[in-house]
Amino acid sequence: MENLFIYLDSCNTCQRILKELELPDTVTLQNTKEHPITKEQLEYLKEQSNSYESLFNRRAQLYRGRNLHEKDLSEADYKDLLLDHYTFIKRPILIYKDQAYIGNSKKVVAEAKKALAND
Repeated sequence: MENLFIYLDSCNTCQRILKELELPDTVTLQNTKEHPITKEQLEYLKEQSNSYESLFNRRAQLYRGRNLHEKDLSEADYKDLLLDHYTFIKRPILIYKDQAYIGNSKKVVAEAKKALAND
């Protein structure tokens, strides 16, 4: 998988982390609203994180809007939802040297920074 930064352009947290990481030119930016994740990318991310559920953003407005919080979702449901709408993917995601850094927790951002600094 190529070096990639998957983010949402309108997300302030994604913008802050993008500036913080100081990505090299070898990393391609992918605004998930304009270019939603592909099935291939989703499968790769699932392999990295061990489940579709771990890639799912429960803070998305559509999560409550579709009453998904009241349902018992399966892995297949999570996969379908992730491919259905860009807001359901946890973000940002940095894929760098075949390692995925998923989400915006301080720990994940620190790990991504460390990986980028080791170049």
